[in-house]
Amino acid sequence: DYLRDRLLLGRRTGRVHLQLDRLAGSRARAARLLLRGLHYGIVDEADSVLVDEARTPLIISGGDQHSRLGERDIYHTALSVAGRLEPGRDYLVEERERAIRLTEAGEVRVSDLTHDLAGVWAGRMRREELVRQALTAQHLFERDQHYLVHEGKVQIIDEYTGRLMADRSWERGLHQLIEVKEGVQVTQQTVPLARISYQRFFRRYLKLAGMTGTAREVAGELASVYGLAVVSVPTNRHLIRRNLGDHVYPSVAAKWDPVIERIRELHQSGRPVLVGTRFVGTSEDLSRRLTAAGLPHQVLNARQDREEAEIIAQAGQPGRITVATNMAGRGTDIRLAPGVAALGGLHVIATERHEARRIDRQLFGRCGRQGDPGSYEAMVSLEDELIKTHRGKGWRWLAAKMGRSGLPAPGWVRRFFFWRAQRAAERLYSRMRRDLLKHDTYLETALAFSGRGE
Repeated sequence: DYLRDRLLLGRRTGRVHLQLDRLAGSRARAARLLLRGLHYGIVDEADSVLVDEARTPLIISGGDQHSRLGERDIYHTALSVAGRLEPGRDYLVEERERAIRLTEAGEVRVSDLTHDLAGVWAGRMRREELVRQALTAQHLFERDQHYLVHEGKVQIIDEYTGRLMADRSWERGLHQLIEVKEGVQVTQQTVPLARISYQRFFRRYLKLAGMTGTAREVAGELASVYGLAVVSVPTNRHLIRRNLGDHVYPSVAAKWDPVIERIRELHQSGRPVLVGTRFVGTSEDLSRRLTAAGLPHQVLNARQDREEAEIIAQAGQPGRITVATNMAGRGTDIRLAPGVAALGGLHVIATERHEARRIDRQLFGRCGRQGDPGSYEAMVSLEDELIKTHRGKGWRWLAAKMGRSGLPAPGWVRRFFFWRAQRAAERLYSRMRRDLLKHDTYLETALAFSGRGE
C-alpha cells in the first residue's frame, strides 16, 4: 500500500500539492490514497519481520508491456544451454551466497553454443545473464524446498514461516525459468515499478515497537538499524521445559531410523510429539517412513495450510504425532489435553538445525508454555543443509570416521560444527541486510535528480 501511494503521488508529495489537489474534489489524489500515514507501528514477531524478511526488498511490480515474443522459447534455450555446461569448468556454484558464477571458459562456451542464435542471444551481457539465471533455476532452487507446484502454478515457500507466498514471484526471469523447468504455464514477466527496503520502510514510522520471544541474538541489529532497545520480560509462570540435548549422526540416511524409534517410544508412552522439519519434501519423506512403521500422524506444511487450525488444535492430544515445517514453529500455541501434563507434556524433535538459532528456539518454544511441562531435543546429521552450505573444515573426515565407528558423535561436535555453521550463516545474512540497506540508500541519493528513490 505504501508503494502504491508513492506511485500515485509521484514527485509531488508536499502538503501544498495535496491541499491543491483537494480542490479537484473526488478525483483528488488524496482521496485515492490507501494509507493515512506511517504513525505508529506495532510489529508482532518483530525479529521475523524486521530482520529475517529484511534480506529482500519490498517491490511492487507490473506487467511488462514490451515483453518479447517467444519468451518461452528463449527460456527453453537458456535451460538447454545451461544443461550443456560442465560444473567446475564452465561455472561455479557458490552455495553460501546462493549464486552462480560463470568462468572465462564458461563465457566462451556460452558464446559458442549461441553463436547461430539471433535476438537477445546476440548481446554478451544479456545471454550470460539468461544462462546464469537458468543455472540458478536448475541448481539452487529445489521443488518442495524453495517452491511448490500448486494448482498448476509455481508458488514460493517462505523459508522462515513455511507458508506459501502466492502473490510473490522471483525477478529477472528466474520465476519463468522455473515454470519452464517444471512444465507449467509460463506467466508474464513483470518489471519493478517501485521498491524500498524493509529497513527504510519501518524507519519511516514516527513510533515503532514490537514483540517476539527471540530478540536476544539480534538486539544489536535492532538497535543500530531501527533505534529499538530490547527489553526482556519475565515469563508469566516458571519455565520447566527440559533440554535433552543433540544427537548427531554421520549421514541423513543414518538419522531416520533413530528418529522413527524415538517417535515410537514417545507415542507408546502417550505423550504428544511435534517433529520439526525445514522443508516440505523432508516432512513428506518422514511421513512415508512413519506410515511404513505403522505410526499414525498428521502432516502440516504448505500443502495443508487450509487445515492448519484443525491440525494444531489436535497436536496436544495424547499420543498425537505431528510432523510440521516452520508453519508450527513460530507463534503457534499448542494446548495440552487433560492428563497430558502428568505424562510429561509435549515433546519436540528437531530433525535439522536452522540457519538462525532464533528459529530453533521458536520451534522448541512450542513445548513447556505457560508453566506446562515439556521437553525437546535435536536429531541431526553432518549431511544436513546447514552443514553442507556453511560447513567448516574437517566435517567430511568426521562424518566418514563416525560412519565407520557406528558410534554417536561426542558433544563437542554440536558445539563446534553446528554452532559455527549457524554463526557463519547469521553473519552472512547480517552482511546481506546491511549491504541491501546501503544499496537502497545509494539509489535514493544517486538517482535523486529524477525524484524519490521509491
